[in-house]
Amino acid sequence: MTTIDTARLASMFAAIADAMSADRDRLCALDGIIGDADHGIAMELGFSAARDAVAALDTGATNPTTLLNTAAKSFLNAVGASSGPLYATAFMRGAAAVKGKATLDDADAVAMFQAIAKGIQDRGKAEPGEKTMMDAWAPAAQAAGEALASGKGLAGSLEAAVQAAKAGAEATKAMIATKGRASRLGERSLGHMDPGAASAVTVIEAMRVALTD
Repeated sequence: MTTIDTARLASMFAAIADAMSADRDRLCALDGIIGDADHGIAMELGFSAARDAVAALDTGATNPTTLLNTAAKSFLNAVGASSGPLYATAFMRGAAAVKGKATLDDADAVAMFQAIAKGIQDRGKAEPGEKTMMDAWAPAAQAAGEALASGKGLAGSLEAAVQAAKAGAEATKAMIATKGRASRLGERSLGHMDPGAASAVTVIEAMRVALTD
């Protein structure tokens, strides 16, 4: 059984920020095909701001809910458009899911993960199959829940989430975008991975490593 404290959650945001910095150029290139080529920059900005904000907290005196709400606010302040409100809502939902907890066990962490995905879905009003980040987040959240229910711990649950997210992102190549800027391209968006789904895989993999390795 994993026990995740506030310091571990702070390190998770550092890990995601590092992963986004490393992936920024690839994400911008993907976004250049069907968007305005800035998705990687926005994600790096948002997660760097979240990392810095939670790093400034006294983790010994902060609970997971406060940390996640701090990350949400700082992400939104850094990225006001597109992915900003989505991930801000995500982390606020994650915060609500673990309210009253000083540390998180496997079930708490998966509940947080699933709440993050639901927050993105509710804020973006997107369903799987519309060529958005939900094509990675929705199957990942489902896979994590199913793995936990089948008796796998957090490591196995988040590994299942990563694999489902990768498959979901890959599947966006065969979809025609119906949401966001990419929807203007119609069938010209075919054959290209959605950048939001691609970055979701990066986020989920960084979360897996930070919370379980």
